[in-house]
Amino acid sequence: MIHQNLALVTGANGHLGNNLMRLLLNKGIPVRGSVRDLKNNSSFAELDCEMVQADITDKQSLILAMRDVAVVYAVGAAFKLWAKDPVKEIYEVNLQGTRNLIEAAAAAGVKRIVYVSSIAALNYTHLPTKESNGQNPDRRDMYYNSKNDGEKLAFELAKQYNIALVAVLPSAMIGSAAFGKLSVSYQIIKLILTKEIPIETRIALNWVDVKDVAEGCYLAAIKGRSGERYILANEKCISIKQTTQVAQELFPELKIKLPVEVPKPILYLAAWLMETGSKLTGKAPLLTTKDIAMFSGLQQDFDISKAKTELGFNPKDPVQTVKEAMLYLMTHQNRFMNV
Repeated sequence: MIHQNLALVTGANGHLGNNLMRLLLNKGIPVRGSVRDLKNNSSFAELDCEMVQADITDKQSLILAMRDVAVVYAVGAAFKLWAKDPVKEIYEVNLQGTRNLIEAAAAAGVKRIVYVSSIAALNYTHLPTKESNGQNPDRRDMYYNSKNDGEKLAFELAKQYNIALVAVLPSAMIGSAAFGKLSVSYQIIKLILTKEIPIETRIALNWVDVKDVAEGCYLAAIKGRSGERYILANEKCISIKQTTQVAQELFPELKIKLPVEVPKPILYLAAWLMETGSKLTGKAPLLTTKDIAMFSGLQQDFDISKAKTELGFNPKDPVQTVKEAMLYLMTHQNRFMNV
């Protein structure tokens, strides 16, 4: 029997998944969280909710996780911008994961899904970017491709199986608390504080508080229109250089220097050397030539009026969000900064 308001959060030990579970529990909503490995429980051990093992690459595990569930928050995905084999490790995992998720929901009788897409699935050719601009025509990055094609597939399958599906598209999520490992976006804040971004890349990010995104996901579940997409971001992006200025003002004692301007060929050379090193170590490089080609100079400014009007989404100021994230990392140095 479907529980009237039982919610399943997939990827429950990720940055958004964990914050979303906490938000739903605070609202008195019964929550089931799914993770790939139940032993990896540091981020949810104290939470009063049911935890189950499930993997987006294993449809049967998802069907079991969705038993009696009213709303699925599809958060779990391969979120990485670099891999040794990006097609296999990122694109195929996310596409197959989306197919498995919707088919499992149909098999389990789930009627509503909040599908976590990404601002990667937006078209930046006209600013400010809005949902109705359509999908991203830039096909150079496998994570971006997986988000564009995954969202499209999710809508198609949901329609086919008569499931109400709402897509939310968050930007770079940070915030005043982190559970488990630091997310990709949070790592950038850490790199600024540990003085590991020496050169100016002209890359800007749209910072948003993860708690606001979690609230946006919940609002999408109760107010979002099926078949629609909602941007969960701030209106203006902030460059890494401007983000570094925030760190300078907050922590003058750290003597953080602003990234140095270098000619673009030097920037490309530095990125190429990092990539070459990564092929040997298997660890993600700080910067890739593709990052520069795709993101240097790209403005991630959004028209968020649809999410504001239809959902009541109201994100915290991005500079305030950055400050809170930096203060949190510095207060928990032993846990995050020395790793």
